[in-house]
This record gives sequence, structure tokens and C-alpha cells, in this order.
Amino acid sequence: MDVHIEEGWKLALKDEFRQDYFRDIVEFLKNEKKSGKVIYPPGSLIFNAFNTTPFHAVKLVILGQDPYHGPGQAHGLSFSVPEGIKPPPSLVNIFKEIRADLGVDMPVGYGNLTYWAKQGVLLLNAALTVRANEPLSHAGIGWMRFTDAVIKLLSDKKEHLVFLLWGKFAQEKQVLINGGKHLVLKAAHPSPFSADKGFFGCRHFSRANEYLAKNGIDPINWQLTDNQP
Repeated sequence: MDVHIEEGWKLALKDEFRQDYFRDIVEFLKNEKKSGKVIYPPGSLIFNAFNTTPFHAVKLVILGQDPYHGPGQAHGLSFSVPEGIKPPPSLVNIFKEIRADLGVDMPVGYGNLTYWAKQGVLLLNAALTVRANEPLSHAGIGWMRFTDAVIKLLSDKKEHLVFLLWGKFAQEKQVLINGGKHLVLKAAHPSPFSADKGFFGCRHFSRANEYLAKNGIDPINWQLTDNQP
């Protein structure tokens, strides 16, 4: 499946990779492929979030639920789509909030967030794979245990991270985070069904940067253009 993960993460998560539940994930995915199921993202991009944002570089975490399940959409970064793919509604709303919060122009028709990931934004989905056209189809295969371990590891081993928890699902992960060491910002999900219930106006992007700067950490340049990354 051409799966690999950045060395810092590989070392930090070595105990998880050795556990039976992780072997079960691997076996499940192999069986899905053997049976002809289409899985997103491709094997080489399952750990894209980790490979683009090395363990030592993480400043901020944006947690999604599971990958986009349409053709060509998922590339291993939560909320992001590759160049040439129309941004889904939640991402459009994220850009709207950034415009309102920071007063910067954001692209239309471009939704590749790799530029953020390269600056230290871990774009983490709670499940790292999905069956084509079947949302949450891999949510129960063990990925949640793995990504819960990732969140707790970051909380335990690092200081002054920012966690953006949008929607009920993401906010349930707050129990894994030490709020005394990190900034946890919560709001409604940016989906069109809930964005007007507290996501719009949350100002998470400026608040995150203020916290990072206060702690001597370079803030994130949230502005995207359609010629990035």
C-alpha cells in the first residue's frame, strides 16, 4: 500500500504500531483492497498529515472526523482537498471566517491546505481512511484509538499547542488534552448546517496566533493563494 510515516512520528508512536489493534487496522485495509473496495485516500497519503507536519514541528491541531469520500477529494489532510478539486462547503465556510477574522483575501475554487500543514498545523482526521462513497465506513476499525493516542501524546509531550475543536465530535476529544498546558478553542462545526450556530464569529484564527505569539512561537500565516503550496 506504499504507506510510510515521518521518522519523528514513527518513533513517538512506536508503541501504538506494535499493538494488536493497529495490526488489525492494517489487515482490514488489506482485505478491503483484496475484495475490490476503493479506499480514500491512496495508501501513500494515509499519513500525509504526519509527513507534512513532522512531530517536532506541530504548533496547532485541527481535528476532522474522517476523510472526504468522493473521487479525488481526500489527500490525508483534514478539511483539505487537492488542487483542482472544488472546496467542499465546510472549507468554504472556514475561508469565510478567516476573511472576517483577519481581513485577508482567500481563494475561490482552491482548497489545498498543505501550506498550513508545512507551517505546523496538523490537519488530523480521527479516522485516516474511508470506503468510497460511504462516510464513516472505517470509523470503527481502530483508527479512533490510534488518533486518540496521537492527541494525548501531543498534549503530554509538548507545551503551548493550540487545539481547534469544531463540532460535538471534535469537542469530545477535549478529555485527552491538558488545558493547563495548551489552548483549546471550541466552536460549532463549519458545516453549512451549523456554521451560523457559533463557528462564524469564533475568531479562532486570530486567537490562535495571539496565543502562539505570546508564547514565543511563530504564528500561522492563514492566508492562501491559488498558487500554493
